[in-house]
Amino acid sequence: MFKAVLRVFSYLYHLVLGLFLLVVGAIALFGSNLILEIDVLPWEDPTQTYVVLCGALIGLVSLFLAVRGKTRILFRLWTVVVFALLAYGYFIAPYSFKATDEFRSALLLTLGAFIAMLGGWTRARKTA
Repeated sequence: MFKAVLRVFSYLYHLVLGLFLLVVGAIALFGSNLILEIDVLPWEDPTQTYVVLCGALIGLVSLFLAVRGKTRILFRLWTVVVFALLAYGYFIAPYSFKATDEFRSALLLTLGAFIAMLGGWTRARKTA
């Protein structure tokens, strides 16, 4: 039961993240004179826009395939990449928080990614 809850949390977390990144990337790509600046990511614009869009598509496709029971390894790798980018960007790279609330949000987002990563590595029981 606990593994199932973790797996559902993982699916929901990455669904929301993937949709958010898709919308943000599309707005940055198709909006006139918009520059995407996500300080936690190691890329600069315009590369960052394409990485965000491609990442969103890869995340959503891997999520869809994992939910359908196909190639779960792609979703597992996606969860690891998301957690690693967040942990590195917020806590290892020289990122400075401007307020306590920003630190708390980053901590919760990264903790959520960690829990979602654990949920992504759980296996559904095979029914006979």
